[in-house]
Amino acid sequence: MSELMANLGGWAWWIIAGIMFLLELLAPAFFFLWFGFAAVATGLIVLFVPMSWQMQAGTFAILTIVLLLISRKYFGRTGWSSDKPMLNQRMASFIGKSYVLDTPIKNREGKVRINDTVWKVQGPDTPAGQWVKVTDVDGSVLQVEPDAEQQ
Repeated sequence: MSELMANLGGWAWWIIAGIMFLLELLAPAFFFLWFGFAAVATGLIVLFVPMSWQMQAGTFAILTIVLLLISRKYFGRTGWSSDKPMLNQRMASFIGKSYVLDTPIKNREGKVRINDTVWKVQGPDTPAGQWVKVTDVDGSVLQVEPDAEQQ
């Protein structure tokens, strides 16, 4: 490694930076980017301050750690909250709500219309037009029971 660094000089860091930026393109995780920036910074420092390859590697390591810590502070997960927390769990958002039965529940199966979508429901036999309350979700089927509060 010492011969390679001696022969390439500061160019080694530009090559390493290019490799890191390519890795970031291939596996975009916002991680290799900071290694690339540390390599660029090390290459710039080596242009103005001659140092041994061990010092260059140490500078690169320190810059990488510093940049990773800074990136985690400013770009890390922030625990975002959403105005629609059940967006990807649409059916779970129906639990506890009541709807009018669209088709009667016979042999434990019926249908309910929620907004512009018809959902399959399971529950005790209930005539159409009655209010049912969603108690659970099983796959794509809503589990319901008659809602005495809406009657």
